[in-house]
Amino acid sequence: MQLDGKVAIITGGSRGIGKAIAKAFVREGATAVICGRKAENVEAAARDLGERTIPIACHVGKLEELQRLVTTVTGKYGRIDVLVNNAATNVAQGPALTIDDNQFDKMIEVNLKSAFRLVRLVAPGMCQRGFGSIINIASIAGIRPQFQGMLYSTTKAALMMMTKCYALELGPRGVRVNAIAPGLVKTVLSEYYWKDERRLAEVLEHQPIKHLGQPEEIAEIALMLASDRASYLTGQVITVDGGATIVSH
Repeated sequence: MQLDGKVAIITGGSRGIGKAIAKAFVREGATAVICGRKAENVEAAARDLGERTIPIACHVGKLEELQRLVTTVTGKYGRIDVLVNNAATNVAQGPALTIDDNQFDKMIEVNLKSAFRLVRLVAPGMCQRGFGSIINIASIAGIRPQFQGMLYSTTKAALMMMTKCYALELGPRGVRVNAIAPGLVKTVLSEYYWKDERRLAEVLEHQPIKHLGQPEEIAEIALMLASDRASYLTGQVITVDGGATIVSH
């Protein structure tokens, strides 16, 4: 039970990578607080995941809802040991010159500012106790540009640098901060790339590991980062992409 007794918040926890992370955390003894914008979705996910899963409806783009989330969890459990910033959106897929201000603001709000706000709300308690693990779910789109995904790539690249900056400052106070950069994983957010067989075949052709990534494969890395097994690891971006970013052609 690698996370026995730990309390974790996972944003975007009702489906995909977030739900898989919550499942792994619960399996290993944690109480997993999952949040998402729609109450019915997080409640349904919690029923699937079991009694140590706590659903809380929360729009991560709204500061007052994030404050309520953290206050609710700390009020009930007294602490937050692990924070997983997983929630993301991609409302600006398309040519860079067609992106408008509203799309820009939305992408920053959900993909980047939500993580900034949650760390600001959660990390002081972790520092006070001298223990905590923060995990940011980035993307290989932040390592190399995603075609017609300028804002997605930009927010994920910024999230990775934010990870390193927090790790540098919070490490001496007992808090580790790391990121995971998945490649193509079978989620709703990425279905444009894998639902079409031809497009998926093009991706896998240039990927050393010849299968589509699954949320559970990302969850196992998050589990390791959340646990004491990663006690000497901070400020890192772990790329989990089937080797997609190492190809030379």
